[in-house]
Amino acid sequence: MLNRIIHSLVARARYYLVARQSRFVYKNYDHYKRTQIAGNLRKIDQVWAAEENIQYLSRYLKEEVKHLKFGICHGTRQGKEQMWFRQYLGIEVLGTEISPTAKDFPHTIEWDFHNVKPEWINQTDFIYSNSFDHSYRPEQCLDAWMSCVRQDGVCILEWSTSHVEADELDPFGATLAGIKKLVKKKYGVKAVLKAPGKNPLSGTQPVFVVISHRKP
Repeated sequence: MLNRIIHSLVARARYYLVARQSRFVYKNYDHYKRTQIAGNLRKIDQVWAAEENIQYLSRYLKEEVKHLKFGICHGTRQGKEQMWFRQYLGIEVLGTEISPTAKDFPHTIEWDFHNVKPEWINQTDFIYSNSFDHSYRPEQCLDAWMSCVRQDGVCILEWSTSHVEADELDPFGATLAGIKKLVKKKYGVKAVLKAPGKNPLSGTQPVFVVISHRKP
């Protein structure tokens, strides 16, 4: 019993409390894009989001963000995230995917999420992503996303223990404390929410880091 308790405390410190980041460095942008498209094709049938978690976030958004009209989900593969948000919020929600497979799924555009469209800037009520670990420039990526989020909107990053170690497909890894440290350089952590459901593929228990323009 004591050993299990010690193991649990060590694991919690390793994944949640110690601010640690890891990164994979690509040869060039083409290397990054080819890797992401290949990963998308290889995992095209895998859905990492859980509907009950999106339903939970939809309730949160209705309570915390007034006058919801438009949201973006980044790195969506099959586009389930935006489909569920559209269902539960009843608003326009767009998904982005770097792979050409984007054309095969509703409400999805082929797009590198490090970039922004002019019409998104300060016009987006919320951004959600469980793919922040796919960013090769996480600081710049977060800046791009936050430039789209209106002043009283939020950006929601889904994090779990499967997002800690970086590799060629997932070039940014961080503990929960590492994510919060990165965010707090410029923005505020409005809330850290425990997901009601586990990840359908990894079985991990996600949390949602809710980011705002205002620091607490």
